[in-house]
Formats: sequence, C-alpha cells, structure tokens
Amino acid sequence: MASTEGSSHLCDPSRCPCDDAECALGRYARATAAAADRQGLDTRTLAATEQAVAERLQGLALNMSATAAISNIYRAANAVRNHVERTVLAPHDLTWTGWVVLWVIWIWGRIETRHVAAEAGISKGTLTGVQKTLASRGLVNRVVHPDDARRVLLSLTPHGESLMAELFPRFNAEEAFAVGALDDAAQLQLARSLRAVVHRLEGG
Repeated sequence: MASTEGSSHLCDPSRCPCDDAECALGRYARATAAAADRQGLDTRTLAATEQAVAERLQGLALNMSATAAISNIYRAANAVRNHVERTVLAPHDLTWTGWVVLWVIWIWGRIETRHVAAEAGISKGTLTGVQKTLASRGLVNRVVHPDDARRVLLSLTPHGESLMAELFPRFNAEEAFAVGALDDAAQLQLARSLRAVVHRLEGG
C-alpha cells in the first residue's frame, strides 16, 4: 500500500497503463477530486487529495489491483456505450437499452417479455416502457401468448428486422474500433477474462 510519503509519486493515468496498485490509488484520488469539483464542494489540490486518500486507506487490507480492474471495466463499458450511442444509435433515435432489447428479439425471434428483460439485464418495468416506445415506432410487435393471457410475446416487425440488418454491421464496426488498439490475441484474451468475471459473479 502506498504511504503518505509515496502519494506524490503516484503515476499519472495519462502517462501509464494504470494497472498497478499505486496507479489505482492515484486514479481513485483523481476521481474523488473531480467528483467534488463537479458538485461544487470545497475542493483541495490534487496532491492534498492523493495524500488524504492514502492516509485514509493506509493499513487497510485492500486489493488495489482489483480496484483498478473493476474501475477500468466500468469506465470501458461506459465509454463504449457512449461512443456507440453517439455514432450509431442517435441518428436512429435509439438508446442503448432500446438497442439491446431489439438485439435480443432479433436473435431469439418471438420471445416472452420476461425472457427479454432477463437477457437484456433490465427490469420488467423498464422493458414495459422500452417496448411501448419501440412498438409505437413500428419496430416491435406485441401479442398475448396463445396459451396464457398473462404472458406477452414480442417479435420484430419487418421494419425492425430491416433496421437491425442495417445497423448491426455499423455497430460491429464501432466494436472493432473500440478494441482496435489490441491485436487479435489480446482481444480474445480480453473476452476470456471478462467472461471469467461474469461467470464468477453469476455463479455459473
């Protein structure tokens, strides 16, 4: 763990991979300072913030490498989402959540709403609003299950099918751009590493 004396030597995330414990601590300090500034709180210098964080955490049994990994997963996920929404989805007035719902239905065909929500990782309440919006735009059909009136099936309209066929190649091109700094082997290793995280958390 970095000491208060070492806090002034924490590496700058703009000049290093930021994948070790000291750099993770530095990034944590910077995020704390930035959050305070955005909220209009009484702010301190970055050096003072780094020292305060180091003092607060010193002596605790922490795994800062894990902090760095999770922080980067979160930051990368948000960066990808924001980039794709801006470049691919916004011109078609689609949100990320709307896109994911369309993707699930496109892949599985006619599917129950409860399964769409589970696959998309959203609540049933959120899905209700999203599918109403998509249906109003002529992208999704909503029908009552023939065997149980309490269940609802969703499917894509011809317009929805056409839109997904048009947009997915563009979406994939932005996926390729996002990981373009990595070679094929590194991309595969990244996918495997993230799958291991998901597998562990989902109890698979």
